Amino acid sequence: MYFFTKNSLIIKLKGKRMKTKIGNFEKFIRENTEGPKDSVLSRAMGILYEMSSATEALSSISISEKLKLPKASVHRLMLQLEVIGLLEREPGSKKFITSQRLNELALQTLINSPQKSTRHAILEKLVADLNETCNITMLSGHNVIYVDRVESQWPLRIHLQPGSKVPIYCGASGKLLLSYMPALKRKKILRSIALVKFTENTVIELEKIEKELKKTKIKDYGLDVEEFMHGLIGIAVPIFKNNKICGTVSIHIPTVRHSIQDALAYIPRMRIAANEISLTLS
Repeated sequence: MYFFTKNSLIIKLKGKRMKTKIGNFEKFIRENTEGPKDSVLSRAMGILYEMSSATEALSSISISEKLKLPKASVHRLMLQLEVIGLLEREPGSKKFITSQRLNELALQTLINSPQKSTRHAILEKLVADLNETCNITMLSGHNVIYVDRVESQWPLRIHLQPGSKVPIYCGASGKLLLSYMPALKRKKILRSIALVKFTENTVIELEKIEKELKKTKIKDYGLDVEEFMHGLIGIAVPIFKNNKICGTVSIHIPTVRHSIQDALAYIPRMRIAANEISLTLS
């Protein structure tokens, strides 16, 4: 049994009282009576939340300032999160970024979340309306991953399963996601990956890609005209969460069935679906 008096801790053992002085009494109370809201786990979760919301690499100092926590504690926790593979260092920097392992965890959580059926139903409704294959995509490292997909009933279609990944620089969804990134982050990604020419329409020159991405951001939709696959048009519109792009609703249209203008006419209905899907992410 123990109880506190001013600047002292009194311990009672077997009827005897033992009194000891405490130098930093307030610190002792804070460190030894912390509740769930200030536990090590809650601090770690706060760090991961801040990291996942950031658009650039962060230092432990900036995180400690955001969370109003001791710098040493935050730095120690971030090192531990790095050891278990949830954080990693930005190449050429001491700052931290989320790891591929954490990103995959977030994606798998989203793919298998309770709202999965609701999002799938929205996609099914869109496919029934447009009669073309529709997808939900998100960023996964330096690729675009298909989170969900509903195929059209046409015999001629592209078969890609949820979980499939495609290059970020030459598809409608990837171009749209890149266009929303800070310029420095986007350039780092484009310079770090192999830019392969899949068709004669694939753009692999960095300057030309940047010009195209600026146009994409202004139009607020991604367009891929046979850049990734021959005979396929891709269109993507953004899905937002907390006013930030977090994914896209995209559509694949064979050129034998529709022209580019026909495909662009689908955008308003795709935006409605994207807004409905965004509500399932809150």
